[in-house]
Amino acid sequence: MSTSAQNGLIHLASKYSVDETLRRLEELLQQKGLTTFAKVDHSGEAAKVGLEMRPTKLLIFGSPKAGTPLMQASPSLAIDLPLKALFWQDADSNVWLTYNDPTYLMRRHDVPSELLPNIAGASALLEKAVS
Repeated sequence: MSTSAQNGLIHLASKYSVDETLRRLEELLQQKGLTTFAKVDHSGEAAKVGLEMRPTKLLIFGSPKAGTPLMQASPSLAIDLPLKALFWQDADSNVWLTYNDPTYLMRRHDVPSELLPNIAGASALLEKAVS
């Protein structure tokens, strides 16, 4: 698994297609009792208006039980919650899963470090989805 980080984003290389990587994460989220709030098919919507785009999908997910204390501590964090996972294919047909680095979000919104576990646990599920 290849991982890179930049600008508060973590990029995980996936050995699966965009759709399969997304499906794998949805299954893991369901097993852990996390909520899938929405799916956005950016490439599908582009196709509807006659534009071409490599496969690109966004999954919005989380847990109100874990997220609410974070937003109570720092209301601006609501701009970044629920959590998001971006599934996309690059020009070389590599598939990536990109998400916000939980530590970056905590610094960005000045959230107390003791609340980091509320969102950091999702990283393990995201890594499992691509492997």
